[in-house]
Parts: sequence; C-alpha cells; structure tokens
Amino acid sequence: MSSAPDHAAAGGAPRLHYGWIIVAALAVTETVSWGILYYTFPVFLGAMEHDLGASRLAVAGAFSLALAVSALAALPVGRWLDRGGPRGLMTVGSCLAVVLVVAWSRIESLGALYAVWGGIGLAMAMTLYDPAFAAIVQWFARHRDRAILTVTLVAGLASTIFMPLAAWLLAQLGWRAAAVTLAVVLGVVTIPIHALALRRSSPVHPPSHDTTVREAAGVTLRDALRTSVFWILNGAFAVAAFATVTITVHLIPFLIQHGYPGTYAAAAVGWIGAMQIPGRLVFVPIAAWLGPRAVTGTVFLAQAAAMALLSFVGRIPALIPAILLLGAANGMVTLARPSAVAEIFGRRHYASVNGALTIGSNGSRALAPAGAALLEIWLGSYANLFWALAGALAVAGIVVLVTEMRGTHAP
Repeated sequence: MSSAPDHAAAGGAPRLHYGWIIVAALAVTETVSWGILYYTFPVFLGAMEHDLGASRLAVAGAFSLALAVSALAALPVGRWLDRGGPRGLMTVGSCLAVVLVVAWSRIESLGALYAVWGGIGLAMAMTLYDPAFAAIVQWFARHRDRAILTVTLVAGLASTIFMPLAAWLLAQLGWRAAAVTLAVVLGVVTIPIHALALRRSSPVHPPSHDTTVREAAGVTLRDALRTSVFWILNGAFAVAAFATVTITVHLIPFLIQHGYPGTYAAAAVGWIGAMQIPGRLVFVPIAAWLGPRAVTGTVFLAQAAAMALLSFVGRIPALIPAILLLGAANGMVTLARPSAVAEIFGRRHYASVNGALTIGSNGSRALAPAGAALLEIWLGSYANLFWALAGALAVAGIVVLVTEMRGTHAP
C-alpha cells in the first residue's frame, strides 16, 4: 500500500491512505499520554513532598524509576510490536496507565509512590513515542519522516497544554483529585482511539527503484547486534539523551548561579522546548538531502556546539544562540533515531531494533538528573560539565559521520 492517496477501483475517486489515519490518531493520543504520564509529575512534585513528608530528591526518584523501567521494557515491547502490531499493546498500555494514575492519587507512602511509578514506567514504554513510531514505520515505505514529523509536531504541545492544565487542577482540586481527573481524560481519549483506530498494516507497496531489498526485508535484531553501526548509534543517542536531560534539570540553577533571575532562567528552558518545533520542521528536507548518516551526525555536532556555548553565558551573550541550537537539535534528535533505524535496518524488525537502542538512551535519561549532579561536583563547575558533554557529543557526531551506515555489515 502506498503512502500516497490511493484511487478507488471504480471512478478513480481518491482514497486516503490509512496510514494517515494512524498518524492522526497517534497525534492525539501521544499528546495526551505525554502530557499526563510525563509532564504532570513535576507539577505535582511540591504537593507530593508536603503530603508525604518526604524530600524532593526522594519523591523525584520515583520519576527516575519510571524512566528506568521504561528503558528496560523497551526491548520486549519492541519484540511484541514486530510480532503483534500496535493495537493490543498500546490499548493495554493505556488501560494500565489509567489504573495506575488513579492508584497514584491514593498513595500514602513513599514506597507506594515508587511502586506505582514503576508500573507507570511500563505503561510509558507501551504508549509513548517508540511504539507510536513503530506503528508509523509499519505503514509507511515512503513519506515516513513526514508522518513521524506530524505526530511529533502535535505531541510537542503536550507540555504547553498539560502543565498549565495540571497546575490549574492542582490549585482548584488538590493533587489527588487532579490526578483522578487526568486519569479520566487519559482513559476517555486514548483507550478507544488505540483500540479502534490502530491496526497492523497490509503488505506494503512494492519497493520503488530507490528502495533497497534491505529496506523491504529488514535486518533482524540478532543481526543488527552484530553490526558496528548499531553500537555506534546506541552510544551516540545515549550521550545525546544524557545531555538533553542534564539541560532540562540543571540549566535553571546554572543560570541563577550566573545572576539570571529565576523567571528568566525558567523562560530560557521553556524556549528550548519551543525551538524543537522549527527544528523538526527543517528535519525532513535536510534528511532527504543529506541522508541518515549526515543528518544524525550533524545534529550531534549542533548539540555539542550548544553545550560549549553554555559555558560562556557568564562572559559573552551566548545564551540566546545556545537556546536556539539546543532546542532545534533536541527536536531533530527525536526524529533522527526512528529515521536512521528504519533507513539502516529496514522496517520488518524496526520495533525490536529500535527497542534495543531505546534501552541505552532511556537508561541514560534516567541516570542523567543525579549523574549530572555528581559530574558537576567531580568536575568542579557546571561550565566544566557542559564542556565535557560538548566533547562527548562532538566525538559521537564525528564517529557517526565517518561510519558506513550499513545495517547488513558486521563489524
């Protein structure tokens, strides 16, 4: 089935390719799922600290646990997607998420908080970007980047919509009733859409002249693990994930240390999120022009340049270009991984291969808040931390640029 509109047999009337219905459905469910499962926790953080009588570090650790569980679940989730498709998995994941968000509203101890958020981490693995991208890859032999871009552009508004909504519900109802309200929204929106709209793709349109046999058949996870390119991408995306979370968590205290007002520092972090949208918009034409190796390596180099600029914010007006680069590069990284994996290893086993890569990047994301804090102490300053991350990202970008992106070649 082509990713372009088909024509009905009778009368030649155009018929919309069902893959675009999948895209529309996932654009809605990813926005709601990210907004409630990912962005609500920090809004309720202070209220949970007060209610449980626990420290911020102890409460925030539950969110790190969720990210760690999500990382560990990525591989079995990917295998399921390759064998059974997205409908059952994402529907069950949404049901699990609803039950656990309600359970979250009733916890009375730190141990219960960790137990619930460990389960929510599993629900994240079953419902957020990785299974959504796998569903899209199954349907699109062509225009894949455009389809993924559409979902991420809409879902990129999740924090813009749900963080203010969660804050308003918190003020009106308290965090427990607010969590129940959000659970209802999550269930009403995501469960029926996942159950009714998602389906496994029919056999794809025969490969065009520029689509290789590898793209159609795909590389198995076992074979992918035997290639050097898999491990290079795994390391590179793990470094990028660590750097991204480091900025999210530590940029505000770094800027405050350099005399920026707290509101200004918070706005700077907000603009990083906003700049992801133009970054994603330019990704598709750049990827079509340069190919997966060049665009992925260039994105890592852009992140490295942004991290290096941050170390100068106390001496030169480097904050604005750093924010622009960070936001655009972060937005492009979200698209670079599914694009590169599908292009290099093919679509047939995409979810399994991508799930194995996700273990590294999501594990790195879970370690980043505390790990970056320890590195800052060890290196002596945030500026030195940013320089270290800039160097790691530059090495990752260069290695990707010089590596032959062939998923069929063993090292």
